Amino acid sequence: MHEDRVEQIRSEVSRRLGPDIALDATLKLDFNGAGVVFIDGRTSPHKVSAEDLPADCTLKVSLADFAAMTEGRLDGTTAFMMGRLRVEGKLAIAMKLGAILGRK
Repeated sequence: MHEDRVEQIRSEVSRRLGPDIALDATLKLDFNGAGVVFIDGRTSPHKVSAEDLPADCTLKVSLADFAAMTEGRLDGTTAFMMGRLRVEGKLAIAMKLGAILGRK
C-alpha cells in the first residue's frame, strides 16, 4: 500500500518538475521507512527514482503530512516548526523544491 503511494508521489514529482529544473542539487524525500523519492536535479533531464542515495538535502516527513502539505492543508514552514518535517542538509534546496512543486 505504501509502495503504491510512494510510486504515485514519484510520478507526480517528476511531472511537476518537468524535464529540466533549476534545482542544481540532489534532494531526497524520506517517508520514514515507507519509501523514498530521490531527485537528481544536476542531470538534464533530471532523474526521479526510488534510489536511497545520499543527497544534498533530505526531507523526512510522513506520507500523511506530505499529502497534507501538497494539498494545502499543512504549511511546510508550520510542519517544520512543529517537528513534523525535518530537513537534513541544505535548507535552501528544500525551499526551492517547495516553489517548484507548487506548479500544477
